[in-house]
Amino acid sequence: MATATSPLLSLSSLSASLPSPARAPASLSLRALAPQARLSTSYAAFPIGGFGASLSTGRWRRRGLEVVCAAEPPKTGRQPDSVKKRERQNDVHRIRNHARKAEMRTRMKKVFRALEKLRKKADAQPEEIIEIEKMISEAYKAIDKTVKVGAMHRNTGDHRKSRLARRKKAIEILRGWYVPNAEPAAAA
Repeated sequence: MATATSPLLSLSSLSASLPSPARAPASLSLRALAPQARLSTSYAAFPIGGFGASLSTGRWRRRGLEVVCAAEPPKTGRQPDSVKKRERQNDVHRIRNHARKAEMRTRMKKVFRALEKLRKKADAQPEEIIEIEKMISEAYKAIDKTVKVGAMHRNTGDHRKSRLARRKKAIEILRGWYVPNAEPAAAA
């Protein structure tokens, strides 16, 4: 009789001594309470309060809530070598993604600087915008590559390309070089 109630008494005394759920450990091992069963369960399944045990089924109950403890924690399927390989791949990808983003930001800054320089220039000519358009094309290419490899979301890439186009258009309007596109001819 003492052996059947000792896990129950130990579990009840354990639940009374546990900290609040906000400071509770992520996993509570019941191996010390019943070493022959090697129980392991989540603390969230057992809120602080009274517990009861069904001796016939070997399951813990709390006010009608039935919790079945797993015999072993589930396997993740990963071997230590594959985890190490994934870490190496993540490092390589992080470095490459950082380089792509840095290149993209550099090209965008060059365009913004050139546009600002053109805006402040007193005797600017319409032909000077052609060089800036080439720089914008290179910036678009860098943005598209960054989006293609997944280092940046496509909406963010579109937003950045839109910023470049708006800045260029603002300078063209300021200088009087902007010619709006003609309305497309209606198909008959």
